[in-house]
Amino acid sequence: MDFKLSELEKYREHYQLEVKDARGGFPDSFWDTYSSFANTDGGIIILGVKELKDGTLSVVGLGDIEKTYKDFWNMVNNRQKISSNILTEKSVSKEKIGGKDILVFRIPRVERTARPIYKGMDPRHGTYRRYHEGDYLCSSEEISLMFRDADSKSQDTKVLVEMDNSVFCPDTIRSYRQMFKNTHPDHFWNNVEDELFLRNLGAISVSSDGNYHPTVAGLLMFGYEYEIVREFPQYFLDFQENRKVGETRWTDRIVSTSGDWSGNVFDFIIKVVNRLGSDLKTPFVMRGIQRVDDTPVHKILREATTNSVVHADFYGRRGIVISKNGNDFKFSNPGSMRISAMAAIEGSYSDPRNSTMLKMLSLVKLGERAGSGVSGIFHIWEKVYHNMPSIEEHHDDKVDRTVLILDTKGNAQDIKAMLSLYDSYDDIIGDISNIRLEQNAILSNSNGTLSGFGTQNGTLPGNDTLNGILNSDGTQSRPNGSKISHRLKIAIFIEELRDVVSSDPTISRQNLADKYGLSIRTMSRYLKMAKIQWVGATRGGKWKVSEAE
Repeated sequence: MDFKLSELEKYREHYQLEVKDARGGFPDSFWDTYSSFANTDGGIIILGVKELKDGTLSVVGLGDIEKTYKDFWNMVNNRQKISSNILTEKSVSKEKIGGKDILVFRIPRVERTARPIYKGMDPRHGTYRRYHEGDYLCSSEEISLMFRDADSKSQDTKVLVEMDNSVFCPDTIRSYRQMFKNTHPDHFWNNVEDELFLRNLGAISVSSDGNYHPTVAGLLMFGYEYEIVREFPQYFLDFQENRKVGETRWTDRIVSTSGDWSGNVFDFIIKVVNRLGSDLKTPFVMRGIQRVDDTPVHKILREATTNSVVHADFYGRRGIVISKNGNDFKFSNPGSMRISAMAAIEGSYSDPRNSTMLKMLSLVKLGERAGSGVSGIFHIWEKVYHNMPSIEEHHDDKVDRTVLILDTKGNAQDIKAMLSLYDSYDDIIGDISNIRLEQNAILSNSNGTLSGFGTQNGTLPGNDTLNGILNSDGTQSRPNGSKISHRLKIAIFIEELRDVVSSDPTISRQNLADKYGLSIRTMSRYLKMAKIQWVGATRGGKWKVSEAE
C-alpha cells in the first residue's frame, strides 16, 4: 500500500492499516492482525498509536521501544505463538513522530504455498483474514481451501478411483474432438481412440489398480452433471442474461441442473461465449474474401469465461455465475485469488487452480497460457470502452468469491481503437490482391502524398479516422511500433465508409468519391468491398449496408 508515515494523522484504520496502543506490553491481538494480513493482501501494523472514538489516530508512543522490539523477535520465532516468521529486519522499523517512539511492521501477503499463517498451534482456532478494517477468524471451509491451494500440484490432477469412463458424456467428447481437429488438422491425436485421446489430454489416468479412471479435470470438462456432483456437491454453473434487479426473471438463463444438456464445464463455455458476444458491433474486416467476426472484445469475453473456470474452487459454494446485463458483464467464481489483484492486472504471472483444464481449453483456443490473461482483458476493455474493469475478492458469509466486472458505463465501442488491437494485422486482413484496387488509391504517389487518403500526415479530408494509425510517411504502425502493410488502413477506411453511408444513405456516389479524392471507379470497388449497394431508382433510392456473407 502507498503509505506516508509523516501524514499519519490523515489516515484511518482500514483494510491494510492497523494501529495498536501497546503501552501495557506487547498486545496479543498483534498476532491476529499478523495472520489476517499475511492471509489476505498484506498491510501495515503500527505499535504506539491509538485509535480514538472518532476514528482518528493519535500517537501515544512506546514506553520502552527496545524491549517491545526484542519481545517481538522472540515471539515471532516461537512456533507456539505464530506458525511462521514471514518478516525480515527490513520489515520492522523504529520510528519517531513528535518525539514519541513507534514500531512499524510491514506484513506481506504470503504465497499460497505458505498459507495458512495462524496464531498458536491449531489452524482451526488461529487462522485469520482481513475484512474491511477488522480481523475475523476463518471458517473450516476457508482453512480447507488454503490447505488445498498450498499443494504444489494442480487441484484437477486428482484421480477419481471410484469412477470409470462411463461418467463422460460422449457428445461432449465428440464436440471437443471436432474443435481440436479444426484447430490442429494434422495432429496425430486426431487418429487415436477416445481412451488414448483422453489420456493424452489428462482427462483420465492410470491408478494403482492398473485401470484408467477420470481425473478431476476430465470429470468437470466432459462428465454428466449428476456424476460431477458426486465429487463436488456444491457444483453449479449459471449464466444469466438481462436479469431485472430485485426480480427472478431473465431474457435467457442457462444452468447446469436443467437436465436438458450435459451440465459439464466444456458445454457450458460453448453455450455461454456465443451469447456473450452476440450483441457486439463487429468491424468490417476481411480475411481474403471472408469477414472476420472474432474481434479482440470477443476474445477477452472468452478469456474471462475461461478464467472463471480455471481459477474456480469447485469444492466451494455458490458455483460459477456469469451475467450479461445491458452495460456490463460479470464473471464470478468460487475461491479467492491465488495471487494479488495487482499482480494479476500487471500480468506478472498466472497461478490457476485447474491447470489441466487450462491446457485442455488452450488446445482448442478457448484460453491462453501467457500469464497475461487478466492484464490483456483490462488493457483491451479500457482501450475499446474507455472504462477500466474491476476485479474484486468477496468474503461474504465467509464464502470466498472472485468477481471480474467489465462495465461499458454506457460507452459505445471505439472501433478505431479496436482495429488497432487485432493480434496480427496481416493475418487478420488477409490477401486482398484479388480485389484489384487501383494502385493510386492505396500507395504513395510521386509527390509523397497518399492519393485518395489525404495529406502526408495520413488524415482523411474532414475526418480524423486514421489519425494515430498512419505515420508521416504514409505507413502504419502496430501498437509495439513496428510497421505494417496498407491492409489495416483499408479495413479502417471501409469501416468508416460503412458508417458514413449509414448516417447519410442518400449520398451520391460522386459525392463519396469527391469526399475522399477517389475516382468513381475506385469508389465503386470500395463500396463493393464494404458490402454497400444502391437499392431503388437512380433518383429516390438509397444505400443499403449489408452484413458479410
